[in-house]
Amino acid sequence: MASSTIGESTKQARLPLAATQVAMLVFLGAALWFFATVLLHTIGPMGALRGLGVPVLYALVIPGTVPFILIGRKLARLPRDRTLLGVGIMTGTASLLDGMVLAWFPSIYGTDVVGAATAILWGVGVGLLLGVVMNKPDRA
Repeated sequence: MASSTIGESTKQARLPLAATQVAMLVFLGAALWFFATVLLHTIGPMGALRGLGVPVLYALVIPGTVPFILIGRKLARLPRDRTLLGVGIMTGTASLLDGMVLAWFPSIYGTDVVGAATAILWGVGVGLLLGVVMNKPDRA
């Protein structure tokens, strides 16, 4: 009887998503990170990562993140009540890429490595918070 309990708890511990959904979310998280990296590399020299550019950039990240969550939910075919789970996978992927770049390839972020990396982390936090807000019960 104990072995069946262990087997059942193992099954319950898995994500309530298909492997294709997880793969899509990981891909979208990497794509989002890449898009943000290219954008930050481009606008960094214009002053967007220093001084008054920072609050403006951070404010723009909030409405700019919503479409990515909606696209991710649609492409991964997530029900509305799994939005936070999907956002967690996407932002987790972006965070992992951010950490690897900071450790081994910081020049990818351009001349302001700290400014770009913190903007990526801000986006991760915004995405997670929006995932909480946008996680709603499915309509009946």
